[in-house]
Amino acid sequence: RQEIAVKWYRQAANQGFAQAQFNLGIMHENGKGGLTQSDKNAVVWYQKAANQGFAQAQCNLGVMHQYGKGGLTQNDVEAVEWYQKAANQGLASAQSNLGVMHQQGKGGLTQSDDEAVKWFKKAEDQGFAPAQFNLGIMHEN
Repeated sequence: RQEIAVKWYRQAANQGFAQAQFNLGIMHENGKGGLTQSDKNAVVWYQKAANQGFAQAQCNLGVMHQYGKGGLTQNDVEAVEWYQKAANQGLASAQSNLGVMHQQGKGGLTQSDDEAVKWFKKAEDQGFAPAQFNLGIMHEN
């Protein structure tokens, strides 16, 4: 049961376990396990895990910054910084997101189709469908 999962995640998260902090963030973001949906609480837990170098939390925190969710001011520069950290660890979703930021020239990045393709290919090598789609669009255009 999800309520029991939240109980155990919270215990581990409070002891500083990054995976549990990330999982608790997911539960808050999705309103699961008896928790009220809260992007703000999700950001708190993602930040804790991201600060420990947990790639999935870094990517999710980047999304929160990119879209100004969870009480954060929309900030593409912050989003790129978190995507870059997670992408450098090989996380396909972050690599794809970073590719989009390069493609659009957002977050302080100079627009570069070459850089976008480089990051899309890294994610595509892992079978990440959104990156495959983005590569298709790049080739079409």
